[in-house]
Amino acid sequence: MAISAPRLGKQGKLDLDERVFGEPFHEALVHETVRSELNARRGGNSSTKTRGEVAMTGAKAWRQKGTGRARAGALSTPQRYGGGVAFGPKPRGYTVKVNRKARRRALRAALSVHAARGSLAVMDPTEWDAPSTKQAAAALAKLKGEGRTLLVLSGEGDDACAKSFRNIVGVRVLAVESVGVADLIGAARLVASEQALERLTARAASADGNEA
Repeated sequence: MAISAPRLGKQGKLDLDERVFGEPFHEALVHETVRSELNARRGGNSSTKTRGEVAMTGAKAWRQKGTGRARAGALSTPQRYGGGVAFGPKPRGYTVKVNRKARRRALRAALSVHAARGSLAVMDPTEWDAPSTKQAAAALAKLKGEGRTLLVLSGEGDDACAKSFRNIVGVRVLAVESVGVADLIGAARLVASEQALERLTARAASADGNEA
């Protein structure tokens, strides 16, 4: 059975590559890839000062005996106000490596999910001569389902289209180069220009050792 996606705002459907859009869903592989992508977006810049880094005197708080109080040492200890932080965060990287072949397989699985449940549609960005949020909302109303929508564009002559959709609540507009498995899985509906979908398909189906 051929796999196809409806055209948004037009009659007819676009035939899809079965090698890409017929991939079974691999939950563990998709989870691993999403985790890797989200970790790669983390800055890892959180930083705290240890007791050796705070600006604090090194003198003993008070003499050891004769005050009637419990003995105390340095004021920079973590339990004291202004002291250093124990086991606090330091700048670090959160990168998790996922093999190229596994990433492509997860991308195919994410695209196949949208194709299987009918939440994928193709659109022509040249229909927008000027930005029109009203026209964009009317086009989305024809799309099946509801929830967060991801619009993927190629970045070539689709500025008016991007501006039309980006102000709609629940719609996220991304360039095809920036789209990952996490973005696809996190969206309830996927809308892509034909050029952008071709690039996604090429990236997911590219032979090992050659990045699209």
